[in-house]
Order: sequence, then C-alpha cells, then structure tokens
Amino acid sequence: MAAAAAALADRIPAELAPLARVAYNYRWAWADDGPAVFADIDADRWARVGGNPVRLLSETDLRTLEAAGARPDLVARAEALAHLVDGDLARPPAEGLPADRPVAFLCAEFAVHASLPIYSGGLGVLAGDILKEASDLALPMVAVGLMYRTGYFHQRLDTRGYQHEFWLDSDPERLPCVPLTGEDGAPLSVSVPVDDEDVVARVWRADVGRVPLYLLDTDCPENSTVGRWITSRLYEGISSVRLAQYAVLGFGGVQVLDRLGIEPSVLHINEGHPALALAELVGRARDAGANYDEAWAGARDRLVFTTHTPVPAGNETYDPAEAREMLHRVAGATGEAERLLATGRVDHGDPEGRIGMTPLALRGARSINAVSRRHGEVAREMWQPLFGGDVADVPITHVTNGVHVPTWLGPPMKRLLDRHLGDGWLARADDPTTWEAVDGISDAELWEARTESRRLLVDFIRERSASDRLRRGEPTGYAEAAQVGFDPDRLTIGFARRLAAYKRLNLLTLEPERGVRLLTGDPSLQFVFAGKAHPLDEGAKAILSRAFELKGVPQVADRVAFLEDYDLSFAGQLVAGCDLWVNVPRPPEEASGTSGMKAAINGALNLSVLDGWWAEAYDGGNGWAIDGETDPDHDAQDARHAGALYDLLEQQVVPLFQERTADGIPVAWLTMVRHSLKTNGPAFSATRMVREYATRIYPSPGDGGA
Repeated sequence: MAAAAAALADRIPAELAPLARVAYNYRWAWADDGPAVFADIDADRWARVGGNPVRLLSETDLRTLEAAGARPDLVARAEALAHLVDGDLARPPAEGLPADRPVAFLCAEFAVHASLPIYSGGLGVLAGDILKEASDLALPMVAVGLMYRTGYFHQRLDTRGYQHEFWLDSDPERLPCVPLTGEDGAPLSVSVPVDDEDVVARVWRADVGRVPLYLLDTDCPENSTVGRWITSRLYEGISSVRLAQYAVLGFGGVQVLDRLGIEPSVLHINEGHPALALAELVGRARDAGANYDEAWAGARDRLVFTTHTPVPAGNETYDPAEAREMLHRVAGATGEAERLLATGRVDHGDPEGRIGMTPLALRGARSINAVSRRHGEVAREMWQPLFGGDVADVPITHVTNGVHVPTWLGPPMKRLLDRHLGDGWLARADDPTTWEAVDGISDAELWEARTESRRLLVDFIRERSASDRLRRGEPTGYAEAAQVGFDPDRLTIGFARRLAAYKRLNLLTLEPERGVRLLTGDPSLQFVFAGKAHPLDEGAKAILSRAFELKGVPQVADRVAFLEDYDLSFAGQLVAGCDLWVNVPRPPEEASGTSGMKAAINGALNLSVLDGWWAEAYDGGNGWAIDGETDPDHDAQDARHAGALYDLLEQQVVPLFQERTADGIPVAWLTMVRHSLKTNGPAFSATRMVREYATRIYPSPGDGGA
C-alpha cells in the first residue's frame, strides 16, 4: 500500500499529498468529512468515477488539482482527514482476542463501498459492516474474498418493467487496492486444483480501516480461459463455475493466509460458500501425520459458521457427479475425497445424494449461529436431519444482525445525534443508556432533521427517476411527472431490497384500488421502490413487470418511483430519507434483514411482517406489525397480509403522520420515532453484533468461550 500511495502522491500537488495514502484505505468512507473532501476537488469527476478516490486523484487534470491545493480550507480538511485515519490505524488492538492470531473472516462478497464492486446484496452489506465495525473496535481481524472482474450485474428496465442485465469490466489496477508480491517481487499467488486444472489465483489487498481484505483473482495468464473466468462474475449462473469459486475462496483462502504468515485464531465462514476451507485444513493435518478423524476434529475446532438464510437459493446443492468432477482433487487433499464430499450431503448415508456447502459447514464448525432469534428457531428445525435428536438440541444459536451506524446514518440525523448523545457516542452505540438522550431532543429539532432528510431524498428521486424514465424511452410527460410530482413534505414510504419472490413486492399491488386511493387522497403519500432480481429468477422478474402495469394509472406517475440499478451508491439515501420502511417477506423465510435497521437509526418507522429481526424488535410502540404466522396457502396469506398492510396504512400510519400541532409538527409520530430510536438503535447496531461475536462465538471453549 505504501508504494502505491507514494506513487500517487508524486502525481498530485504536495498540498494534497496526504490524500494519497487516505485513498488506499476505505476508512475515509465512514469519516464525517471523508467523501466530501474528495468530492470538493472535482464534484463532477467524483460522480463519474463512482466515488473511487484513486481514480479521482489519478485522472483529474493537474490544473484542477492545483486549484484544489491552493484552497487553504480544503488543504486543512485533507490534513485533518489524514490525521484521523492515521490515528485510527495507530490504536492498539482490543483486548480479549490474540493480536498476533486474528480472526479470519471468509465470505463470497463484501459491500465495503460502491467503488469496490464485489457485492450483490444483503450478505455483502452485512460482511462490509462487520469489517468496518471490527476496525472501529480494534478487533484483530483479516478478511478473504474474491476479486470479481465484472462483479454483480447492472440493471436496466424496459418500458414493460422487464429487467435486463449487463456487466461492466472492473480493472483492479484502478481500484483502491494493490496486488501483493512475494519476496522475489513476483505476484503473490496460490494454486487451487479445480477439475483437472491447477488454477492460479493472484492476491489483491484492500484496506478497510484496520482490517486487510485479501481478494483472490483467477484472471491470470497462467490459467485456461475457463480458469480465468472463475472469478469473473459474482453468483455466476453456471453451477460448475460456482463450485470452482467455492474451491478458490475456501481452499485457496486458507492457502493465502498461510502464504502471508497469518495464523488465525479462528476462521469465520460467513455463509456456506467458503466451506472448502475444511479440505485444506484437514489436508494439512493429514500431511503432518494425523489420521482423518484427528484432522477433521482439529479443523472443526478452528471454524465457526454463520448461516444467513433458510431459502433454497442460499443453500444450493449440486449433482454429485458434477461435484466430484470439479472438486475431486480439492477433496482428495484430505486423503479421503468421498468422505469429505459426503459430509456435504443432507442425508449423509445416501451415496448419490446432492452435495452442498451449507451441510459441509454445519458439520465442520464448532460453533454455528443464525442471524436472528427467529431464524435460529427456523434453522434448528430445518437442519435437524443433519444432527438427529430433538430439534431443541440442534447446536445452532443466533447472533442477530446489526448495522454499522457511521455508514448508514444520514447527515441530518448524524448532526442531531452528535449534539445530543455526547462525545464518542458511536463507540457506545450498543449501550441503551446512550440512546436515552433522544428524549432530550425537542419536537422541533427532530422534525427539522427528519424533514431535511426527506427533502434530500426527494431531490434525489426527482433526478434519478426522471433520468431512468427517459433512458427507458418513456414519454417525456411521464418523465417530467417524477420531477414535479414528488413532494418533500409528503409521507414517503420505502421498499428496497433484493427482488426475490419471498420478499413479496406483489403484496403492494394486490389491492390496486386501495393503493391508488392512498396515493391520491387528501392527505396523499408517495412510494419509492428499488431492487434487483437475480438474472435467472424469472418469477421475480414477472412480479416486477406486473407492478409496472400500474404506471398507466395517471395518479401513479408522480407518486410512485422505481429506481433502477439499486446499489450502495444510493441505498443510504433511501434509508435515511423515508418516513416509513415496509418489509413484507413470507414468514418464516426472512432470516434477518437489515434495511429496516438502517431506516430505524435514521428516525424512520418500520411496518413489517413479524419475521427476521422485526420479530424481536417490535414492542407495540416502535412501529407496526403484520402477523408472522406460517401458512401453506400462500394465496390466502398474501391476500390477508395485503389487507392488513393497507388497513395499517389507512387507519394508523397516515392519520398519525398527519396529526399536527398548530405549528405543523406531528408530535405523536415523533414520540414513536423517539421510542424506535431508543429500542432499535442499541439493539441492532453492528457494535453490539461484533462484540457478541468477539465474546461469545470466537473464543474456543477452552478459552472460556461458548
């Protein structure tokens, strides 16, 4: 990193040189003034490079850079930012876990920032938040993932609302990361046996505050065309390529740590994708003279596993012949290939049963956790066949997800909470007493912050929605409706997440007449939607297309917006600006969800099915709830839940928002907002989550851990 930063510093004016080393560490991304410092150099170019500081400083013309360096205010801010980052990195590591044996966190995707496009959705966002929080807490941690050359797809809709996908190449040389080299100066790489090819994976490093993130990349000249494709796309549709990715991530990930001289105290397998780390660990122990059972026990003692979803798409299984073809040499490193692969079967005794990474991780980890209390209940029942005995005895606990507050807190609410919660309150975000101070915020102050947040969002919706509509080839009148129709003072409702069938976007359109009445009533409201369907999920695409059929209703054009290509670049604006966040998954398929947590810390209220995190968050006074009972009759359940949703909107949400004092302040609404902040803020912060992992999950039983 130092060499890359020095080369970048040589290219820019000396006054801005401190920004060169800041550009190569994502710690700037959650500093109060971090993004603004870079944006103020050249706002237009900052937008064009997607918030990539390395590209900004590398590609901005010298005259513009010199003009920025001649501004004393900007130079002072740049120096202050560099000082903050340097000071953060210089802190001693936290006590409790060995500083010389960090936690190794392995995951298929990481959403650290939009400028590092190696993520798709919730799993990556959660992983990115964990790295940031580990850095904030000075927790010894390293991370391992894959350097996807084209990443996840980008989304465009046609005039019928049908989703089309495209991919953009991402050159790692232009990202805030560096290729690692060995002592001989050659690229640092590992070799992973995939099918009959020894696939070479070189290693890149990106820094997330104090946490190094190592990314494996198979786009190397030593590999075949197929080998080079392995790390091309995230969640590639070809099953054999996905199996190859798992081999590179898990088996190769352990090799990378060894090449770097890192001996982790524990490996945290985040979802099943990296589970083939077990094969490398067992193989090493066999090479050292252990028998298979001894080697397995030793490897198992080093792994903890977090399962993130009960839906089949997150727990894929593979034809055993295909798994053997792609993984026979990875599994063979253990000396007993069939035995290792059999561990990935739900039915351990079925020689032709399908093979999955989740069962392998479940059997191969000493500690297993779900991501909410209810998900823990669902996971124990779901995976009981693997363990036998009573469901209550299945060894799956839970650590409920949380969100990285500095990342997801919008500027208006951040300024407000900074004034009232005390110095250093973010380090105490998991302490309920920290949030009690919101009772001291006046109605006027709180409403002003919420109004400013909503207006910022409406400005964004107007611009983005009009642009999306024009790009699709919609009539200009329809595009103009977005610009003039959205009202910064109107109740704004958000729904943004991955578009899978179980997320039930269709619920919002099951009673279109009631929906139109709400949109056009007095008072009226407005909806903003966003989300991507997986390229192979035609059912989810069809749901989106059916929702678009309503655009022909004139009253909908200036009250409803679907924002294309949902990603980190504008997710924060949505959760910060909406007044109400709606989440209506089919229970019990929502493991946790985090978008509602992000909205809650910004002073939005939640209306959600009692599933995932909301099942333990809702207390009757911090939002609204729809029953979370399971029902095999999905059509009947959908009709019931759609009716309940509209009942709540009509009878409770809208009247409460519109109940105003003489000076226009919704006092009763703000009372609920305060209660939501006090209950949800500490309980669903990443500070609480990561501390729970550090104290309850990561320590081995011999060290006093759980």
